[in-house]
Amino acid sequence: MVCKLLNGEYKVDVLFIAPGNASGVYQNLATDYSAIEPPTWALLLAESCRSIDYKVGLIDVNAEKLSNEEVVNRLNILKPRLICFVIYGQNVNAGTTSMAGATVLSSYIKECGLTIPISYVGSHIQAVPIKTLNEEPSIDFGFTNEGVYALRNVLSQPEININNMEHIRGIVWRKDGKPVINPAERVVPASRMDIDLPGYAWDLLPYNETPLDVYRAPMWHSEYDQEKRSPYAAIQTSLGCQFSCEFCMINMINRNDEEEIGVAGNYSLMRYWSPEFIIKEFDKLVELGVETIKITDELFLLNRNYYVPLCEMLRDRGYGKKLRLWAYSRIDTIRRPELLKLVREAGIKWLALGIESADRTVRLEVSKGKFQDVDIKKVIKQVHEADIEVMANYIFGLTGDTKETIQATLDLSKELCTLGWNTYPAMALPGSQLYKNSVDNNVELPETYEGYSFHSYDTLPLPTKHLTAAEILKFRDEAFITYHSHPPFLERVKEKFGKVAVDNINDMIKVKLKRKILGD
Repeated sequence: MVCKLLNGEYKVDVLFIAPGNASGVYQNLATDYSAIEPPTWALLLAESCRSIDYKVGLIDVNAEKLSNEEVVNRLNILKPRLICFVIYGQNVNAGTTSMAGATVLSSYIKECGLTIPISYVGSHIQAVPIKTLNEEPSIDFGFTNEGVYALRNVLSQPEININNMEHIRGIVWRKDGKPVINPAERVVPASRMDIDLPGYAWDLLPYNETPLDVYRAPMWHSEYDQEKRSPYAAIQTSLGCQFSCEFCMINMINRNDEEEIGVAGNYSLMRYWSPEFIIKEFDKLVELGVETIKITDELFLLNRNYYVPLCEMLRDRGYGKKLRLWAYSRIDTIRRPELLKLVREAGIKWLALGIESADRTVRLEVSKGKFQDVDIKKVIKQVHEADIEVMANYIFGLTGDTKETIQATLDLSKELCTLGWNTYPAMALPGSQLYKNSVDNNVELPETYEGYSFHSYDTLPLPTKHLTAAEILKFRDEAFITYHSHPPFLERVKEKFGKVAVDNINDMIKVKLKRKILGD
């Protein structure tokens, strides 16, 4: 539908913008080493709107490396009724860190005199909606959960009046200049996932020569080979998570209240697309020539009713030999070797596992639940025996961590010797219980959006009773070099992927991150 208003004929009803700030988030790693992720949620929202006959557009600022001026030029060509900044990311901290580039751009749009309403959707504004609108005058209104139905509510209005939105559920807006949170809108129920979130608008993505070739996978996913990183795609088979880890904010997407500070653990919920629906998205990507694909679900290997049929379809189509897939799982959900065999036959060659800490008490304190009973070494051994590699994720600086426990975590990681290794300092990410606790207890938090990035110059991890933020960050950065220089690790890489992979790792660890709290 094309709507006519005072300033002429609009060409699209809603323009989705995926903002960029790679250098602010990753520093020098952004040039060659950090991933360039497709804007998954922008694609889902675009296809959802398009499925009910709204005209949509998409600008991926990060992938195209667009200047603010270039974005405004496109706005003048596309003439949208509504601009929607989609501030999600593939990493849990990306929703907040990407706010930096987004707010600079939306402020620029306002300064240029464009009067198109600007909305935001994403984990940061979901977590702290009042705070966000108080701090960011360029945002006219925001969505307080995933935004699927609230966005439809907005677009159904003959004219979008940002000063009169009391009747729109699921948004935060300004009434008489003061931010107000309207009653929550529902999220898409499980029974309507295939209908109201009917896939991805892949055709809206930019490319150079072939589809999705401007996107690139993480180094380890591509077997530490730059040539295998593109084209690259990421898709989801489910939304949300049924667990409530204190350091995570992934469930902000399910928010269903009007509190000033949202806590993700209060909204634990998982919803699935049908396997028959998801396999069609894989078919589309294969047809587009994409072989390197991330399954973004927080817990892919959790519900066998969904992942087993999908893996069987991937295997039966022959994709297991063609695709390079990876997926997330909790380490306590993959104890059956026969299922790992099927996972590998489906083309899932990597599993990203949240080990977090070597210390069971530390894991318990951040609500990892029954995870404390798992024999980590046995599980990793089973995964390796299934010819699946592991991206092991750890966190330094969790509640209860000491110098001894983080050293034990590093020692465990070296013993496990996984081909993927990633360690974050614990951060009080907006939307997490750690953030709410920090606000309640007046703990110092980052002063900038980039400060919530684990890789940024401004980063500010949480301290523990025994360790300062600087001590934790210093240990993390040194541990990164230590692990990726570890002779048994490099020998495994060489044996599996060849000398080129080892050379690329050696080049990668030469890139030093500068840290403000370490005096750089």
